[in-house]
Order: sequence, then C-alpha cells, then structure tokens
Amino acid sequence: MSHLRAAAARGLRRSGRTAASPAGKRRKGASPRRGAPAPAPAPPPARHLFSDPAEVEALRGNLLAWYDKCKRDLPWRTLAASEPDANRRAYAVWVSEIMLQQTQASPFGDLVHCLWQIPSCRAWLCLSLTCPLPFVPQKWPTLQALAQASLEEVNELWAGLGYYSRGKRLQEAARKVVSELAGQMPRTAEDLQKLLPGVGRYTAGAIASISYRQATGVVDGNVIRVLCRLRCIGADSSSPAVIDRLWDMANALVDRSRPGDFNQALMELGATVCVPRAPLCGECPVKQHCQARHRVEKELAFASQKLFGKPTPVPDVEDCGVGDCPLCPPAAEPWDSSLGVTNFPRKAAKKQPRVARTATCVLERRGCHRALEYLIVQRPSSGLLAGLWEFPSLPLAQGLQEEKQREVLADYLRAWTGWPVVAEDLRLIGEVIHIFSHIHQTYVVYSLPLDGDVTLDPALSPSRWVTEEEFHASAVSTAMKKVPAGLGPFFPAISLGSQVLKACEKQRGVESSPGKGSKRKRGAKPQGASSTRPGTQLSLRAFLQAPTSS
Repeated sequence: MSHLRAAAARGLRRSGRTAASPAGKRRKGASPRRGAPAPAPAPPPARHLFSDPAEVEALRGNLLAWYDKCKRDLPWRTLAASEPDANRRAYAVWVSEIMLQQTQASPFGDLVHCLWQIPSCRAWLCLSLTCPLPFVPQKWPTLQALAQASLEEVNELWAGLGYYSRGKRLQEAARKVVSELAGQMPRTAEDLQKLLPGVGRYTAGAIASISYRQATGVVDGNVIRVLCRLRCIGADSSSPAVIDRLWDMANALVDRSRPGDFNQALMELGATVCVPRAPLCGECPVKQHCQARHRVEKELAFASQKLFGKPTPVPDVEDCGVGDCPLCPPAAEPWDSSLGVTNFPRKAAKKQPRVARTATCVLERRGCHRALEYLIVQRPSSGLLAGLWEFPSLPLAQGLQEEKQREVLADYLRAWTGWPVVAEDLRLIGEVIHIFSHIHQTYVVYSLPLDGDVTLDPALSPSRWVTEEEFHASAVSTAMKKVPAGLGPFFPAISLGSQVLKACEKQRGVESSPGKGSKRKRGAKPQGASSTRPGTQLSLRAFLQAPTSS
C-alpha cells in the first residue's frame, strides 16, 4: 500500500495537481475566509528526522567509536583535552576555530595539516607549553596577552589568513573579556554568542561543547553535508528554514556525556569521509543510518532486477511522498541517479563575484646604505582589508585602455605625492589576479623609481618607506603580497597562499609547479628564480625566532 500511495503522490506531482481531502475542498478560484489564521507548517516527515531513540543512541556510539580510533592528531585538540585552566582551554579552541574557518579557500581537502607547516599559524595555535611542538615560539598564549597587543601586531600575524576583520574582532573580544568580564570567558554557548563580538552560533557551540562540555550541537559546512545525506535533505541547505532544522537535528543528536568529542567527530566525518565529491561511503561508520545511501542501494537493486528480467515492484526510492515537503529537493531539481549520495546537500547558485580592476604602483627609492625601499600606505580603518598596508593603489573604471590607465594613475600620484610624475615614466609590470569571496580583483601593476624623497601630507593615509624584509613583516594582505612577484629577483615576495600550496604538495610528494594567479606583459621574459628557500615565511623574522633543531 505504501508503494501505491507514493506512486499516486508522484503522479499527482507530475501532473501539477495536489491531493485534497474532501473536507478541504473548495470551489475553484475561491479564497480562504478573511481573518482565518494561516495554517501552521506541517512538521517534516519522519524520514527527514531522527525520531527513533534507539537509532540516535546507535549512531552516537558508532560515530564516537570511529572517532576514538581514526581521529587526526591535531595540536589544538591535544591542548583542549589536556589544559586544566578553563579560560586557556576555551581560548585555544576559540583561536583555532576562527583560523580554520578559512578552509574553503584551500585547493586541497586537508588544509589543517598544511596550515600547521606555516610558522605564523603555529605561532597562533601553539598557545601553551603542553603543545606537542614546544620549540615553536609563543606569541599570545593567553587572552590577557592578546588583549595587550596592538591591532597592528594582530594584523601583521593574521596577514595571509584572509577575512582580516576576524582577527580584529578576536582581539576586541579578548579585550572585552579582560576589561569587562574580569578575565573569565563566558561558560555557555548562549553567553559566548551574546557577549563576545565576532562569535557566532557555530563558534559559540564549538567552544562551549569542547571546552566546557555543554551538550550543544554545532553546524558548519561539514556537518551540513553529513546531516543532509543522513536524512536526504535536498532543499537549499543555505536557506534559513533548512539551517534551523539542521541546528535542531544537531542539538538532538549530540552525545550528552561527550558533546565536544561528538561534535568534532561529526565535523571530522565530513572532512575526511563524507567529503563533497567521491565520498568514502564504504568506510563510513554511520552508513547504516544514511538515507541517501539506502536510496542508492534500492535503486541499484531495482536496476539489477530489471536487468535480469525479474518482477520489479515500484522502487520506494522517491522523495518522502509528501507534497510540498520543505526538506525534499524542489520539483525542478529531481534526484540524479548518476550523482548518488552527492545529490545532497544542495545550495542555491552562487552569486558571481563582482569584477574590479585596480592600478597599483610600486614606488621605489634608494634608502640608507643604498638599500632599495618601497612606499606603502595604510588602508582605512573600515571596509575591505581594513587597516592593512598596501602599495599606493587606485580603483579603475572598467574598459579603460592601458594608455588611459597609465594617465589616470599618474594624475593620482602627482596629486597625492606632489612629485612631478609623468605617465611615460610608469613601467607596466603586468597583472595580478586575486579572488576574494565576493570580488574578482585584478591589480594592474606599475613601478616607478624615484631619485629623491617624497614627503606626504600627514593628513592623508599613514605611509612609510620599507625594505623588502620590512614589507613582509608588515600587515599586508595575501593579495598585495602577490603584487611584488612581478618584480622577480628584485623583490622575491612569497605569499602565504604559495606556502600552503608548497606545504600540501610536500606532504603529497608532488614537485611544486609555477604559481598561478599572475600574468606578465606579453613578450616579457621570465625573471630569475628567487633564491629564497621554498616554504619559509619572511614576515616572521620581525616576530619569531627561527625554530631550533631538536
């Protein structure tokens, strides 16, 4: 009978009609009575929920047993489990969660280990002598230390991680804990989210469950993917309604005795097994609870029976059978058998990033001891890349020819510096492309050597002349660190992104290939290779000692 009901429901959906009970019939075109309350939304069908307590208990046990056996040995996990001081423990979890929210930018699935190869990331994450790598210098091992740091210092060490406002808000929150909360971190997810700037629902849940063992769930990209597959949730997973359902589900599933481990296990499962493409379903510890996998198995069984000419009942592998189910895939996006479990989750189409072009000029001079120096200016304290340093830059209108770009930049530099800049003196180096989350940015890079000093109006943006080493030690974005690469051996900049790539390739045993993201002027000869040792980060010289050999 269930097959017949499901088939009937499918037939109605395909014909564009919906079933109605006799009591619910009304004349065609008639409207509901005025003043009648809107009907409450029906709860999702049981197929989309974890309604069986025995199944929930079994899922918790299977997932935790797998986690205990297979979890990755990550330094901040060791610290969170071993640190007796609750504030220090919460601080370690907090910093690691904020930093690792950038993983979507990685071209590889396991950015965590790659980040650990980069000294600035280790400096943030090594927050205690209990760290497995005690030779790594400590920068701000406590909330109090971070609160006392300057924003410039925070930006300098955060440079390269992206989303720079997060580093700023992290320090603002640390200062609030010290000045307003007597140095005591809030102890619940609700208070963490309410009292600390920059701490959202996910971060609050992670800190509270891992550090304070509060039985509260977490929902991040990995958890969304796992839960959507476990319960065949095919509606737009980024919609507020679906996100609310997933949070309800995460809070219901979390293990009451080991909430932090359970949440980390769920995220670990999504990061290592239930991955976006080519998931390892055979290795999944909760595959017996996965509705998406069950659907695939039923389709395969149906296809097999059909192939061998056996009687084939109507396969009960369609959507839940409830018309207009808020959690099923929309009718316009039916199940694709070729995708299997990767039909889930589904997201709305991403908005295309805005295209922007910027003229950037590397002004250089001979400073003390005839060393080359470069002029950098500080961006405004709000907006994109707030407070970071960059080469003098000017947004360009779309469609400008190169000659016009050069003239516009020369006019800008002339008005800004008071120096008689001539457009013909600007040497075009090439273009550098950087993709922000919402902007496809192209930097048109020029250079201009100066014979004398340039005195800037102090009312303008703060500026200073820096050497190559000082440039790397400054709070400069990854995008701007790509710019000097066009100057070749005269300014061998190494961006954090290239270090991540090298670290990942080193782990995978792959030879590094020439980096992408910049293009030279047509006909330009390749510059000589940098003599800087691959994998090092020059910006740390000003802050951290070189690691000593063990």
